[in-house]
Amino acid sequence: MDLIATTADLAEACTRLSAHPFVTVDTEFMRETTYYPKLCLIQMAAPDGTGVLVDPLSPDIDLAPFFALMADEGVVKVFHSARQDLEIIWLLGGLLPQPFFDTQVAAMVCGYGDSVSYEQLVNDVAKAKIDKSSRFTDWSRRPLSDAQLSYALSDVTHLVKVYEVLAGQLLSTDRGEWLDEEMSVLTSPETYRADPASAWRRLSGRMRKPREIAVLMEVAAWREREAQSRNVPRGRILKDEAVIDVATSAPRSVEALGRLRSIPAGFERSRTGTDILAAVERGFARDLSDIAPPERTRSRGGNGALVELLKVLLKAVCETEGVAPKIIATVDDLEAIAEDDAADVAVLHGWRRALFGEKALALKSGRLALSAERGRVVVRDLA
Repeated sequence: MDLIATTADLAEACTRLSAHPFVTVDTEFMRETTYYPKLCLIQMAAPDGTGVLVDPLSPDIDLAPFFALMADEGVVKVFHSARQDLEIIWLLGGLLPQPFFDTQVAAMVCGYGDSVSYEQLVNDVAKAKIDKSSRFTDWSRRPLSDAQLSYALSDVTHLVKVYEVLAGQLLSTDRGEWLDEEMSVLTSPETYRADPASAWRRLSGRMRKPREIAVLMEVAAWREREAQSRNVPRGRILKDEAVIDVATSAPRSVEALGRLRSIPAGFERSRTGTDILAAVERGFARDLSDIAPPERTRSRGGNGALVELLKVLLKAVCETEGVAPKIIATVDDLEAIAEDDAADVAVLHGWRRALFGEKALALKSGRLALSAERGRVVVRDLA
């Protein structure tokens, strides 16, 4: 098993792969010490069993032929749990694979569970077992052993059978359109753009005071820019706990910053400390009238029991239809329905409404009932 290490060899391999209706794709990468993922290996396979391993770390390789294959609209690109793979392709190639198929999403539609692992899917669908001995390999080190390369290649060769089975199931059940919404999120560039201006949202938690949020916005944006420019993890710049402490305490002096327990001793007098204080001042300069607190978690009020009933209904419907609950509705969706028949949630639109939404509304209005028979929940129409 030789690694492709030159542009010419990669171009020849991609030309061969492009002759097939689909190719399976996987990547190995490292990001423990970096902000952006470091691509270390590319694996591809064709329906005829042909496997290809590409060394993106080779000094003699340009990945342009690989990106051209990813953009080839005549070839379906098949991944499993593709989000991080697509992020790498977007960052390095400036494109997202089209057409695209994620077997993890397809497995949810086909009833294999909410987040079925690749190992379990291969076992269930391809009737094969994956050797996990190389799972925690440092893929950036060279040379890679035959065992490591074999493990990497098996990820895409088994995926051929998984894709063929799932695609057949989707065709036979006419559920192909159910994937469209999930796939559209994965193939949207917005999914992979790390905008510093939005970095505060993942840390906002229960903050409600506009001043705290204003400071958080500026400190989180500063940290994100620093992490991106230096290509290091966010925590190497400033830990989440410290960002939140700064936002809530809003220190405006070196002494005040140094008193925060989450700030390392002496940190406040460094260049980074100066940058943090400058970010705090920018937060104070913000117009608070433009800052709306994050939407509060929906309160169940007196609808807690109804939400629990809707959960039971969802599980019963999904067991009957052979689909994972996660792809139909979230707990937030159920809480919204419990409060409002006209809630603007995905489950009350399109195929989700036909499959579950109408039943949920019928349960609310007393036109549908749940009962137990022989250890199973039975849905009964009372209309």
